[in-house]
Amino acid sequence: MGIGFLLLWLSFRKLDLLEIWYDIRDANYLWLIISLVFAIGAHIFRALRWNLLINSLKYKTKLSTTFFAVMVGYLANTAVPRMGEFARCGVLSKKEKIPFNALFGTVISERIFDLITLFVIILLVIIFQVKSLGDFLKQLFGPFFIELFSNLTSIIIFVGAILLTFVGLLFLIKTLKEKIKKIPFYNKIWEFLSGLFDGIKTIMKLRQKWLFLIYTFIIWFFYALMVYLPLLMLEETSHLTFVNGLTILAIGSLGIVAPVPGGIGAYHFIVKTVLYEIFKVGGNASGSYAVITHTGQTLLNVVIGSLSYFYLGILAKREKPLNE
Repeated sequence: MGIGFLLLWLSFRKLDLLEIWYDIRDANYLWLIISLVFAIGAHIFRALRWNLLINSLKYKTKLSTTFFAVMVGYLANTAVPRMGEFARCGVLSKKEKIPFNALFGTVISERIFDLITLFVIILLVIIFQVKSLGDFLKQLFGPFFIELFSNLTSIIIFVGAILLTFVGLLFLIKTLKEKIKKIPFYNKIWEFLSGLFDGIKTIMKLRQKWLFLIYTFIIWFFYALMVYLPLLMLEETSHLTFVNGLTILAIGSLGIVAPVPGGIGAYHFIVKTVLYEIFKVGGNASGSYAVITHTGQTLLNVVIGSLSYFYLGILAKREKPLNE
């Protein structure tokens, strides 16, 4: 939390807070509302995609229940970073009697695929906006790569150390295999890990792979609209294009995954930097956009997440689990 507030202070310490307030007051919030509708759509398709993985484990789920679990996860993330993955698996496991470890394995599989998708988006953004991003990336990463590639010996030593560590761990596990089996709770730990790996492998044995890819495309397209449409709220950002919005999504996502509750501070810092440094938007307008979009998304997650938790925790108890 302290890191988030530090980044928040760094983001706004040199800005005119009165001008930011005027931007917030005069913004055209119709575009924000439309963007939040697409955000809900993205969460629905995330639930649909998660259902594909869960169903491949031979368990039954309803879209509504899975959607509510996803939203509980987003609610948890606003309080504790990365807690959402555990929370959504926990509530769905309790509601539908699905093993937690298997569900968590499907979430790991999802996240790996999303990271690959984000990496592809970042590559496309760099390719299509090489002129805009060139100086920024050179300034940001230039010194690091110059130092890295100027010392080949250090690279070889670093890679060699990683490989030796990995081989050493494998040898240690193989040597102590029989002793490890005698450890109390070994069977329970092995059973948990087996279920976890079964969940991770669901993406490999998925029958509807094309549907999974289509859902993934829709999710990230809706995310892009969720970032682009609010640009039309403010006069100073309304000239930016959908591709510019994709750039903000790609780099701004790093702020959301930062280890601070709900990305607070980190999101504002990164998004403001992207708008100011790359697209030359004024500092006050850049800060206003970051504040409005982050607040809108956070309120959406808190409100719908709270209602979802209330439903799954109280009302859904009356319903019989599908996997009994």
